Amino acid sequence: MESLDPIVQNLAAYPRWLVATCGVVVALGLIWVLVKILKWTLYLAAIVLAGCAVTAIVLWWLGR
Repeated sequence: MESLDPIVQNLAAYPRWLVATCGVVVALGLIWVLVKILKWTLYLAAIVLAGCAVTAIVLWWLGR
């Protein structure tokens, strides 16, 4: 906790509403990035599953 003391002391010079607003903006930005990562992960999973399904259908059709 001692490593946070200089950061907190520096923030004490600013109004609380400004620090809170900046904190909310940073938190929303992080949530937005995590949602984008999750979205692209779901897209990738859907593409992989579709590829596996197509491969399974082709192999079944070929009788293997």
